[in-house]
Amino acid sequence: MNKATVNDKVFEIDSDESGWLVNGEPQSWDLVQLADGYFHILYKHKSYRAEIIKTDPETKSFTIKINGTLYQVNLKNKFDLLLEKMGMNNAAGSKVNSIKAPMPGLIIDLKIKAGDTVKSGDALLILEAMKMENILKSPGEGVVKNVKVKKGDSVEKGQVLVEL
Repeated sequence: MNKATVNDKVFEIDSDESGWLVNGEPQSWDLVQLADGYFHILYKHKSYRAEIIKTDPETKSFTIKINGTLYQVNLKNKFDLLLEKMGMNNAAGSKVNSIKAPMPGLIIDLKIKAGDTVKSGDALLILEAMKMENILKSPGEGVVKNVKVKKGDSVEKGQVLVEL
């Protein structure tokens, strides 16, 4: 499942064998790309002209003009929603002092050491949980003060792994 916020209205978006579902209701439309960033849409026997004005892939936000009206669209995929549910959706402006284990698991690799400078999105370590490798990334910029685990350590949910 995915979520789209369009001008402060939230929609759940999914798909099945019949096509797209919006808030659980099947949708049917014809979409034709006219040029790069320009589209023609037929929906419920009405014609719409859509233009992508601005995209920000990092934040998954878009500004779209449909028939002259601007819409601000923010997308969240299933991974974004899972991170949000686990409490790992840190606001960009907030200061993070530590990285905690989002679930119990085994540290299988460390990508950083004390004194390293990290940027937002840099891989810090790999946590194996439920037979899946999870790369924990830095939520912001900073200097690693202390790495509180080593390769091969078992960790519990909420345990501090790295101090920034």
